[in-house]
Amino acid sequence: MIRLSMAGTGAILLDAAMGPFDAATQRRIWAAARALGGAPSVVQAVPGVNNLLVTFDALHTEPDAVEQMIRQAWTAAAAEEIPAREVEIPVTYGGAFGEDLALVAKHAGLSEEATIAAHLAGRYSVAAIGAMAGFAYMTGLDPRLAVPRRDTPRLSVECGAVVVGGGQAGVMPCTAPSGWHIIGRTTLPLFDPHRPDPGFLRIGDTVRFTRVA
Repeated sequence: MIRLSMAGTGAILLDAAMGPFDAATQRRIWAAARALGGAPSVVQAVPGVNNLLVTFDALHTEPDAVEQMIRQAWTAAAAEEIPAREVEIPVTYGGAFGEDLALVAKHAGLSEEATIAAHLAGRYSVAAIGAMAGFAYMTGLDPRLAVPRRDTPRLSVECGAVVVGGGQAGVMPCTAPSGWHIIGRTTLPLFDPHRPDPGFLRIGDTVRFTRVA
């Protein structure tokens, strides 16, 4: 069952989470977002992790009409696969590039090398893009590495930092504040406003991390 709630005066949040992350629910979120994105009264339909934010012009559209549209789109949406790419991201782990590796290893009850191996073994999927331009929320993290986010976020985490937070993995597309834990760094540019498609990663992409020797 979905839950709908107002998010300000011009947005409605569809929450479809029923416990842990569900890949089929996420694919249905993507399908609903595509359907709603083409509606004249919708400004944006932005997928989150098992949720969907739908924004609209509150001066010309009644929330009840948008809510009805969302329910209809959700009912019609199928958990279909979308075209996906296989993407590799090279990582230098630990040391000056991964200052939280020891902390994550301790949380997992593993050595640092075993923690790196567990991160490398994951097959990750880009569930949503958000938080900042080009930031991909990736599912598929080994549950042992699911360390809670920092109580106090860092004010500046460098572009390219390979991070984990909760049950998800990510890579910083720019230097910005973050409460995620840093375990490595990549030189692969994940966001470039001068490219025709500025974000390197796309929803549905499969990601593998590789170790830089």
